[in-house]
Amino acid sequence: MDLSKAKICIPSSSGGHLTHMWLLRPVWERAADRFWVTFDKEDANSLLEGERVYHCHYPTNRNIPNLLKNTVLAWKVLRKERPDLIISSGAAVAVPFFLIGKMLGSKCVYVEVFDRVDKSTMTGRILNGVADLFVVQWPKQLGVYKNAVDLGSIF
Repeated sequence: MDLSKAKICIPSSSGGHLTHMWLLRPVWERAADRFWVTFDKEDANSLLEGERVYHCHYPTNRNIPNLLKNTVLAWKVLRKERPDLIISSGAAVAVPFFLIGKMLGSKCVYVEVFDRVDKSTMTGRILNGVADLFVVQWPKQLGVYKNAVDLGSIF
């Protein structure tokens, strides 16, 4: 995929997940167009100042009402934006964006978080079979997720 012609969607919880995605700046800044989906929180708003952002509903982990709200949001945003690529390290906000994005033809890349070495995250378990590329950051994680690729640490 030629990123210079691609539109990228980056759905991410604020905090560490958003930091993971920000550290991939050499990848996403080459895109022709990009937008973020994250929480309307001070850390996210500060980091993403000047970026195009859609705010999602939180808390997300194990919160069914907000999962449903974020699924509706994903449907609306993805139908409007039609990204070529969706990339995320989670957490739960990534799930509806990946599932709906795949239905609409987007390629999906999931980057498992750095601090989970020997067991899976809930988001990782859900998206392992959905993502076109499932990236881990530790060799040991290859035994946790099938079809994962270890690209090393992004820190």
